[in-house]
Amino acid sequence: MTEIDVHFNAPDKVHHACRLLRKAVVAAGAKVAVAGDKATLDSLDASLWQFSATDFIAHCRGDADAQVLARSPVVLLDQPSQGAQAHRQVLVNLGCELPAGFERFERLIDVVGTDESERQSGRQRWRHYAERGYAITRHDVGGGR
Repeated sequence: MTEIDVHFNAPDKVHHACRLLRKAVVAAGAKVAVAGDKATLDSLDASLWQFSATDFIAHCRGDADAQVLARSPVVLLDQPSQGAQAHRQVLVNLGCELPAGFERFERLIDVVGTDESERQSGRQRWRHYAERGYAITRHDVGGGR
């Protein structure tokens, strides 16, 4: 069963995702898919190029060539069902929707910002996971707001 972590009160979801990806890829060697809307993924794409002077996090879009997908530890997906069959270890959800096909991943990290509408949709996703029997680990990344 998919392990689910909810990181909530994230003041900057993109920056938090960069930190998560560095930890998952550089420290743990994981293959990660990131789901979100196009604007958020565009921002993440740009941020990953500038995030760290010493730790480059290789990444690509889900519609990249098969060779690029196979070699990239991070794949940015408009929809997790888009493909990236090799990236089934970790799914990071930056979107407000329930990520389709999340149950195919070993682990889901659902990042929830501080905006009230994001918090509300995060609560709905939490209920969805809990009603289906998933154990959820909470991470208050905003310092206990």
